[in-house]
Amino acid sequence: MGKHVIVGAGQVGGRVAETLAAAGHEVVVVTRSGSGPDRAGITRAAVPAQDATAMRRLAEGADALYNCANPKYHRWAEDWPPIADSLLGAAEATGAVLVTLGNLYGYGPVDGPMTEDAPLASTGTKGRVRAEMWKQTIAAHQAGRVRITEVRGSDYFGPGASDQSFLGDRFLDPLLTGRRAMTLSDPDIPHSWTYLPDVSAALVTVATDERAWGRAWHIPTSPALSIRAMAERLCDLAGAPGPRLVRLPEWALMAAGAVSPFLREMRETRYQFDRPFVLDSSAFTATFGVAATPMDEALKETFARWRAR
Repeated sequence: MGKHVIVGAGQVGGRVAETLAAAGHEVVVVTRSGSGPDRAGITRAAVPAQDATAMRRLAEGADALYNCANPKYHRWAEDWPPIADSLLGAAEATGAVLVTLGNLYGYGPVDGPMTEDAPLASTGTKGRVRAEMWKQTIAAHQAGRVRITEVRGSDYFGPGASDQSFLGDRFLDPLLTGRRAMTLSDPDIPHSWTYLPDVSAALVTVATDERAWGRAWHIPTSPALSIRAMAERLCDLAGAPGPRLVRLPEWALMAAGAVSPFLREMRETRYQFDRPFVLDSSAFTATFGVAATPMDEALKETFARWRAR
């Protein structure tokens, strides 16, 4: 059994901690407030991730250091660089494998399915932030200073999804009770959706397998489905009336952005819903023999957890 240090206790970090603790590992969860799963095998530390000295101390003797932090959406440009620098320094100083939970923003708009070798060509602020983080991390690995890897998924859904999830409770509540559910764009555009349990499983896999180190991987993700197709399948599995989807006009999103920093920032990534947004995760499956959870199984569990709230 080893020691694993996880920065962040949200929809992914908390699940990774639970998975590792259940397997008998020593787990340290690091958040600013000291939150995280309360169970045997998990120690919680109240430390800002950008505190480089504290992070190096916590990472001493660790096999892996997981970056599952989640700065406020509108503060990425300010908050991500010091966090990324701190964790990279901690991994370099202690020898822990740095495992980063990334995303697809760095690619920007792409024609066709996204693969890991697509250029990080985003021109948006958040995309450039994530691309620069990866550039610095992979450079340190190639220089022989640290061992690193990163996993990237599409929009998350499933048990424990946050309020920011497009298929979270704000969508499920009206959808599964026969009311109108809002969508950001054309509900018939193909889109990739990554199941949360598959995210945590991918992080644990790449942290402990040397074949994963030195590159980024796409998290196993089922074939793309439109929002309408996802909604119809959910309603069918739940025995609910057919979905009543209403597209949110762009002017309404712009107006809401005037008072909501989160919605204002979504303007940069709206392209992900205005055109096909398809993730190719075949490299992960071919290398590690791990496929995405079948979509019906994932949706059944999503509904079961929603109903049991």
